[in-house]
Amino acid sequence: MSKIEYISFRSPELTNIIRGLELTHELYVATILIGEPYIGKRTLIRQIFPDIPQISAKDKKELETALNIEESLVITDFEELDNPDKLDFQNKRVIAIANKTISSRVLDDKFAFIYKVPPLKERKSELKEFISYFLKKAKEDLMVDIDITIDSKRLDLSKNLLSLRASIYKEVLINSMGFKDIEEVLKSFFYKSLDGDNAYRDNLPLFERPLLKSGLNRYGSQLKLSKVLGINRNTLRKKLNEYQLD
Repeated sequence: MSKIEYISFRSPELTNIIRGLELTHELYVATILIGEPYIGKRTLIRQIFPDIPQISAKDKKELETALNIEESLVITDFEELDNPDKLDFQNKRVIAIANKTISSRVLDDKFAFIYKVPPLKERKSELKEFISYFLKKAKEDLMVDIDITIDSKRLDLSKNLLSLRASIYKEVLINSMGFKDIEEVLKSFFYKSLDGDNAYRDNLPLFERPLLKSGLNRYGSQLKLSKVLGINRNTLRKKLNEYQLD
């Protein structure tokens, strides 16, 4: 995932964490942030402490070298360390970032401050800013110059920022497609998948189900939808029942 240039991270859920990090900035102590992957832990630290070097714990030799020469250090992927007990944090400003739970023994022994960062779905006020940011980036990257309204209910937060970004790019792509674009997508799909001895009926749901579902969402009335589609209500009701949309 590309780096996020700027997000304020000023949600109520993170206020105490940010205040604690800022207050302890001048202290020679070790701090750790723990939370799910792709929730912005690195970006948050990079924005608060832009001048402190970041080293991944995956590179054991580089980490050992950095601890010997750096007064301040950010250690990412802390859960990757096999023997964290051997690390010496004395007289250093260390901020560790972990994507998984660390043993309580290591936490108590190595860190003066421990912060648990909540997942994106629990940070509602921040979520709006992330959506706005990724929507702008998606339109720039995909060269889309139309107004697009994102339905937050359709966005995927299962993998935090990673899945959010992917779902927004998909929404922008879908909303920017016209008749010819959709036709080309279907042509490509059918060229690769068309097979069997009943392919016509097997593939009808690909056309009919989204048509009927969207029609119901837009008009909210079977009577109105039947008139728009030019079919009688009994035929419409039969189709809705067939696709379990009634």
